[in-house]
Amino acid sequence: MKKWKILYDIVLVVFTAFVLLKTFVISDVKTAQAESTGIYTQTSTSAADTAGTESSSSGTSSGETASATSSSSAVITENSYQDDNISITVTEERIDGTTVYIADITVSSVAYLKSAFASNAYGRNIKETTSEMAESNNAILAINGDYYGFRDYGYVLRNGTLYRSNYESKDDEAFVIYDDGSCETVKEGSASAESLQENGAVQIYSFGPGLIENGTISVTQNEEVSQSKSSNPRTAIGMISPLHYVFVVSDGRTSQSTGLSLYQLASCMQDLGCTEAYNLDGGGSSTIWFNGQVINNPTDGNKSGEREVSDIVYIGY
Repeated sequence: MKKWKILYDIVLVVFTAFVLLKTFVISDVKTAQAESTGIYTQTSTSAADTAGTESSSSGTSSGETASATSSSSAVITENSYQDDNISITVTEERIDGTTVYIADITVSSVAYLKSAFASNAYGRNIKETTSEMAESNNAILAINGDYYGFRDYGYVLRNGTLYRSNYESKDDEAFVIYDDGSCETVKEGSASAESLQENGAVQIYSFGPGLIENGTISVTQNEEVSQSKSSNPRTAIGMISPLHYVFVVSDGRTSQSTGLSLYQLASCMQDLGCTEAYNLDGGGSSTIWFNGQVINNPTDGNKSGEREVSDIVYIGY
């Protein structure tokens, strides 16, 4: 009997170790990132024809980083970017004892709102920092995404290509961006990823919850992401109207910035005029990168600096 118990204990330890390694360490490249299709391919081609010379920039060398991959007509300052297709203004506000970074974005086509994977590959535990992904994809503005690679479930549709179509709970909420620039939050049990794609979806993120739906706050004052503190660094994406978006990242977990609750984040998105908004991965993942540099203060409370994540949402050519 004792031998069976020893064998059982060994098997349990090995299995537990494997699960932990698979969850946090072992990379599992399931499918190399497929080439973007449709509007993304067309825009990349046209952008290659018009991308060009260095543009005017006020002050910082970070402007030079963006100008090499921007339209030749771009006007870049420390807190703004403007060309014929993309307009970005970044502001910093104090909300409830927390520094919040707000990027107001208008694009001429949804194709300029893109996603990228770490190491340009889809799979589990493939990770890079937001800034590394932003730089390798010639982004102008980038935020961390939904950290899809930490889970084996949740819809993953990026730049028109569907990578994952299963879900854990029918009530899990996903954020859908369509080819006309409109957005909505959907319950994954109410519509398959394939049907959403057939109806024009080009991006689907699966983290949540939804913050604003049809202009109304859709979280309660006490609602929180599972196992998350009530005040955290946060990342959110919102739509004011089709092709007019807002990226919001808050600091947190420091003496300078407490962090925001989901309800405080939702209230911020509503105050900005969002008709739809969604919570992306937060905490130590929360990062915003603009014109060549990280502009917030990423931290997990124990150490400062960027956390490696599996994906970003970005604006660029």
